[in-house]
Amino acid sequence: MPKHGISPTRTEDYPEWYQQVVRAAELAESSPVRGCMVIKPHGFALWERMQAILDGMFKATGHKNAYFPLFIPLSYLEQEAKHVEGFAKECAVVTHHRLELDADGRLVPTGKLEEPLVVRPTSETIIGAMYAKWVQSWRDLPILINQWANVVRWEMRPRVFLRTAEFLWQEGHTAHATEAEALQETLQMLDIYAMFAERDLAIPVWKGPKPASERFPGAVETYSIEAMMQDGKALQAGTSHFLGQNFAKAQNISFTDKTSKEEYCWTTSWGVSTRLIGGLIMTHADDDGLVLPPRIAPEQIVLLPIYRTDEDKTAVMNCCQEMKDLIEENQWRDEKIRVQIDDRDMRGGDKAWQHIKQGVPVRVEIGPRDIANGTVSIARRDEPPKQKHAMSLDEFPKSAAELLESIQSNLLKKAVAFRESHSSKIDSKDEIPAFFDASQQDMPGFAYVHVADDPAVAKALDPLKVTVRCTPMEWEEEPGKCLFTGKTVSRRSVISRSY
Repeated sequence: MPKHGISPTRTEDYPEWYQQVVRAAELAESSPVRGCMVIKPHGFALWERMQAILDGMFKATGHKNAYFPLFIPLSYLEQEAKHVEGFAKECAVVTHHRLELDADGRLVPTGKLEEPLVVRPTSETIIGAMYAKWVQSWRDLPILINQWANVVRWEMRPRVFLRTAEFLWQEGHTAHATEAEALQETLQMLDIYAMFAERDLAIPVWKGPKPASERFPGAVETYSIEAMMQDGKALQAGTSHFLGQNFAKAQNISFTDKTSKEEYCWTTSWGVSTRLIGGLIMTHADDDGLVLPPRIAPEQIVLLPIYRTDEDKTAVMNCCQEMKDLIEENQWRDEKIRVQIDDRDMRGGDKAWQHIKQGVPVRVEIGPRDIANGTVSIARRDEPPKQKHAMSLDEFPKSAAELLESIQSNLLKKAVAFRESHSSKIDSKDEIPAFFDASQQDMPGFAYVHVADDPAVAKALDPLKVTVRCTPMEWEEEPGKCLFTGKTVSRRSVISRSY
C-alpha cells in the first residue's frame, strides 16, 4: 500500500485530511480564543499574494483603499432592518469600556456604554454613514472605495479558513448616481473575482445571481462565484451585491442631480476573504499535502543543494546561487520568478518533504554528480513526489517560466475535469435525492437543474441539505419548467451541498 505524506487520506476522512493538510503545510492553527485562528507565516504569505494581485486589479478599475472603524454603533445596524436581522445571531457586542478589580481581585467589566458597539461583521452601515457626509452633489459620485480589514462573526461551528469567528477580507463599497452604473459595478467586480479565481488560483467557478433565499441581507441582488471542492461540495468563493437604494435610504445617502433634483444614491458592496485559502486547499491539495498554483505560491521554485564535504558544499552552493540569479533574470506573467535556496542544515529527504507538504510548485536538486553531468533533477508538485525529470543545467533557467506556466495550466485543467466528472444535468425532481445520496455514489457534486427563484424550492431542497448556489450567467438560455413549482425559467441553475 502506497505511503502518503498526509494521514488520513481524502477518501478515508476528508474533514480530518483537510485539517492535517493545514497543519502539515504550516498555514494556521487554532488559537486560545474559541473560533479564532493564528495564521502562520506561510499561510499569511498566501494571503499577501492574494492581496497584491487583487489590489492591483481593484486599482486598475479606479478603486482606492481606505479604512473604517472596527466598532459600529448598534443604532446604525438598526437603520436597515433586513440587514441587522441577517447578522444579529453572529454579532459580537461591546457593552463596557473598562475593567476593574473586584473584592476578590478579579477583573470585571465596568463603565457601561451609553450605546452598545457591534464589532464589525461587515461595514455597509458605518461606511454608509460616512458617504452620507461626503456626498452632496452628482459631482461627488461615484465613490469607489475598498478596505482590507478583519471582521467578526460568531460562528457556532468554526473551521480554520472556512468559518472562523474572526477572519481577514476585503470589502468594496461604492456609491453611484444611477441604477445602471451601480449594476455595472456589481457585475464588473464579479468578473474580477471570477478572473482571479481561474487565472491566478486555478479554481474554475460558475458566476451568477443567487436566489432570494441566499441573498446578502438588505441586498436587491447578490451574485457569487461558486467552486467545486474535492468532496463535491460547493464553496462560495466571492460575492458581489447590488444594494439598490436600500442602504442609501436608510442612511440618507443622497445627492443633488444635474437637474437640481434630490436623489438617493445607488450602492454596491463586494468581498472575498481568507476563505479562499481553504478553497485552494480543497481544490488542489492531494494526499501528500498542499499543492499551490505557481501564480499564488510565495516561492515558485526551491533549489535543494546536496553535498557531504565542505569542498562539495562550496561548488554546489555556487552553482545554486548562479542558477538562482539566472532564473530571476526572467519573468513569468510580468513578475520576477520567485526562487529560494534551501541551505538549512537538515536531512535532504526531510527538507524535500517539507516543501512537498507546503505545495512549492517546483523542486530542483543539485549535487556534485549533477554538476559533473551538467544536469539537474526537477520535480513538479502537480506530479507524484517520486516522479523526477532530468534537465540540462544550462537550459533549466531558460525554461523555468515555461515550466511554471505548464503547472498553472495543468492544475486548472485538472480542476475543470474534476468538476465535469462530478456534475450532471437532472430533469426530474425524483432523481435529485438519488444524486445526493452518498450511498449511491462516492461523491455527489453539482446538479444542473431548472428551478425557479421561489421559497418552495428552498423548502423542497432543505431536507437534502442542498441549496441553489447560483444561475450561471455564461450558460446559454435553455428554457424549462421548474422541477418544484412548474414555473418557466430561462436557464438551469447549480444546486449542491456547500460549505
